[in-house]
Amino acid sequence: MKKLSFISRLAVVCAAVLMVSAYFVPLWQILMWAPQYPEGLEMKIWINNLTGNVKLISALNHYIGMRPIEMEMFPEFGYMIYLVGALIAVGILTSIINRRVMLWSFAALIVAAGLAALVDFYLWGYDYGHNLNPEAPIIVPGMSYQPPLIGTKQLLNFTAYSAPDIGGWIFISAGIIVFCCLGYEIYLSKKKTI
Repeated sequence: MKKLSFISRLAVVCAAVLMVSAYFVPLWQILMWAPQYPEGLEMKIWINNLTGNVKLISALNHYIGMRPIEMEMFPEFGYMIYLVGALIAVGILTSIINRRVMLWSFAALIVAAGLAALVDFYLWGYDYGHNLNPEAPIIVPGMSYQPPLIGTKQLLNFTAYSAPDIGGWIFISAGIIVFCCLGYEIYLSKKKTI
């Protein structure tokens, strides 16, 4: 079993420690602007909570038939702290066990976690934006209100923006560090065979 270089071991521990930020800063953000709200409305998604103008956004969404935004809508909040903790533990174990196969496993887990989070968010947004109350005060035939997965989208007179928040960018940075380590280890491996 091939061992990791000292630089990679140190970088992997740093990447794992960076992920601890998920417990202290928001991971995702949804921002909305409209003529009547030029200052904008925001919803911040944390590892186990929602903050920002959640009640106001929920009240506005009621007019177009969307359900109220409530914590119960997100069962992920009940187990995300454990999943992130497990990911951090795998990163630290990768450095301790000091095997390239662990680095590959850690990198694969980061990709799987990121894709799972995006798919989960897309599915929630699709359900939330398409399953509307048929007796809503405002009904626009054929209109759905799925928030954007990433980027900007026009929803009636609102412009909605969805993207990683500080915690999400830190997670992405940690993933980049791990993949740089993987690239470095592949480079070292090829260099030894020459």
